[in-house]
Amino acid sequence: MAKEMWKPGNMLYPVPPVLVTCQNKKGESNMLTVAWAGTVCSTPAMLSISVRKERYSHAMLMETGEFVVNLPTEDLVRETDEAGVRSGRDINKWEKLHLHQEEGKMLSVPMISECPVNMECKVKQVLELGSHDLFLAEILAVHVDSSLLDEKKRLQLEKAK
Repeated sequence: MAKEMWKPGNMLYPVPPVLVTCQNKKGESNMLTVAWAGTVCSTPAMLSISVRKERYSHAMLMETGEFVVNLPTEDLVRETDEAGVRSGRDINKWEKLHLHQEEGKMLSVPMISECPVNMECKVKQVLELGSHDLFLAEILAVHVDSSLLDEKKRLQLEKAK
């Protein structure tokens, strides 16, 4: 099999996008779409997100060290896309996308009510990698829409639209 050598690049596509919410110390919140998110540890439960330094939300993440990963459904495809191509510097994404804030239990960062799964996260370490900073965070709480649970309290994501 003949192969060509390409310049270094990430070939791990597609990656499911998530909506990340964050908030500064003044109480101003924003959401952004993150495609580079993933599990990094099971005990303690940890995940990572990678965010470009010039993104409006980056400063909020650095200031508070808190965020929520909100898992969107198929019904939120348009909102997820729009949250990724618009800047919170220019618009209020909550109003523009008609999404609603829900108070978390562990952090002051709002969760997105329309997302069936929300993970409240506390940053443990930030790695400067180049174009992106990698935020390693501990998952402090997971909130799951009870309508997605079966009789044994197991998550049934196929029920989500």
